[in-house]
Amino acid sequence: FLFLYELLQKKLFQLEEAEGGFDQFTRSYRTFGVQRQPDNSLFFKEWAPAAEALFLTGDFNNWNKFSHPYTKKDFGKWELILLPRHDKSPAVDHNTKLKQIHPRPKKPTSLRIYEAHVGIASPESTIASYTNFTTNVLPRIKDLGYNCIQLMAIMEHAYYASFGYQVTSFFAASSRYGTPDELKLLIDTAHSMGIMVLLDVVHSHASKNVEDGLNKFDGSDSCFFHSSPRGDHSQWDSRLFNYSSWEVLRFLLSNLRWWMEEYRFDGFRFDGVTSMLYHHHGVGTGFSGDYSEYFGLQVDEDSLVYLMLANHILHTLYPSCITVAEDVSGMPALCREVQEGGLGFDYRLAMAIPDKWIQILKELKDEDWDMGNIIHTLTNRRYGEKCIAYAESHDQALVGDKSLAFWLMDKEMYTNMSSLIPMTPVIDRGLQLHKMIRLLTHSMGGEGYLNFMGNEFGHPEWLDFPREGNNQSYHYARRQFNLLDIDNLRYHQLYAFDRDMNRTEDKYGWLAAPPAFVSAKHEGDKVIVFDRANVLFIFNFHPTKSFQGYRVAVDVPGKYKIKLDSDMVQYGGHGRLDHNTEFFTEAQPFNGRPNSMQVNISFDSTKVIVVELLLNVIKS
Repeated sequence: FLFLYELLQKKLFQLEEAEGGFDQFTRSYRTFGVQRQPDNSLFFKEWAPAAEALFLTGDFNNWNKFSHPYTKKDFGKWELILLPRHDKSPAVDHNTKLKQIHPRPKKPTSLRIYEAHVGIASPESTIASYTNFTTNVLPRIKDLGYNCIQLMAIMEHAYYASFGYQVTSFFAASSRYGTPDELKLLIDTAHSMGIMVLLDVVHSHASKNVEDGLNKFDGSDSCFFHSSPRGDHSQWDSRLFNYSSWEVLRFLLSNLRWWMEEYRFDGFRFDGVTSMLYHHHGVGTGFSGDYSEYFGLQVDEDSLVYLMLANHILHTLYPSCITVAEDVSGMPALCREVQEGGLGFDYRLAMAIPDKWIQILKELKDEDWDMGNIIHTLTNRRYGEKCIAYAESHDQALVGDKSLAFWLMDKEMYTNMSSLIPMTPVIDRGLQLHKMIRLLTHSMGGEGYLNFMGNEFGHPEWLDFPREGNNQSYHYARRQFNLLDIDNLRYHQLYAFDRDMNRTEDKYGWLAAPPAFVSAKHEGDKVIVFDRANVLFIFNFHPTKSFQGYRVAVDVPGKYKIKLDSDMVQYGGHGRLDHNTEFFTEAQPFNGRPNSMQVNISFDSTKVIVVELLLNVIKS
């Protein structure tokens, strides 16, 4: 990694010599593309080294393909100037820019991310708008206690069902949701609520579209991309960038800067980082954690240097910027500073955790759950590198898979979620496990937490975009927030627990604390006990047993009280715990802690896994 840092230093020196530094280099969006001059003339500039000719076409010239040719310049650059009209207005109409009102929020110590897609953020069977999100969804996110939104599918993509991952226009916010000004208002409104907004950025690959994408932009196979076959991703059917190219670096780094400046995003979740890190792109490759998998000829050094550059520039120019890496490989030092030879990300997604929960629910009976294996998955992360834990994301909500709620309750979600009838065993078990899985992930799995929109209340259906296979239906390309407004449905009980889980974390800050100390992972009792940030967590996953006077280890002596209890009636529980009870520690060492105390932990009489306590210490 020190060698990589030397490559980074060399690249920064080259930028200084050739471009006047990375600040000017990453402002190339002010000179490339289309720029309006003070006299209202329009200046167009593109890089297309293999093109024989370049023309501008659009509504302004009735889509005449040859009436407005560019002039070829040095180094593969092309330029065109359009003089203003007789009335001094621009030759091509342009909307006015929305001015910023609210400053960016401060970077939170505990990051709680709400992963969202604007187009599906409505119960209606249509493409929802930026305005709908601003008006109807932002207040819910604020109420739930999330302090960051990760917006998906904003970069323009021709195929809606690609979920935004086949980008055709990197410098365009998708117009299917509304205007650029409406997106700016969405972000500004989020900032007014103290909520950061991250862009799900796709710099790992690009759409193969020729008509409306970068592919064969100048007529060649290798303008922005490696030539085939290196420039093709076999599984994604997309093109791969050539990160060694100077102009590709200009394009991508300026793209990041443009989203930060023009729309005032607060950072990025980099998609497909595993594909960028290795020449094999992670295809057909397993990662055991052995260092030989991360150091060798299979590693793409040009990609690594690009990511180091991106993180170095972003964090230098925007100290509060947050960058998140989607990497399944476990690349060491991904989230260490570039000065240390790391890649400079703030967080990495803990992608093994949702896979573990799905595997457990698919393959194991309740009595066969392995407490040690669950804890290993939740705590198996590189020391000193922050992780964002999540029980499920958009990946698990897609058609062909199932959300946790669907794995737990399946078809009964359509018939038995009414609070006016007794809970069936399936619904009872599903509600309790849904809460327990999320809290255990939230409290143990990382230094940040992520939830996909709608999953917080157990959204009853999967996600499927309109496509040929479903007759272009929007029925599943929506989130049914309307279910929360029906008081006699139990979805609002799960919503309330998710809200209070986040609010409790906001008060006690376990995400910002050192990793949990696990004092019990009892396979026979199916009990997990751990403490983090002076908070004691007790989970009973046993399907049939309750325990009276169960001794648990605690670190700090004093008096403890219940602060969050998933068995409370408002969360769809049974209300069997007295919250006025005070728990006093004894100076009796137990399970690696100097103190301990006795508590009661219950199970549901219909053999449903129920209860976890969250106890906050009150020092005597």
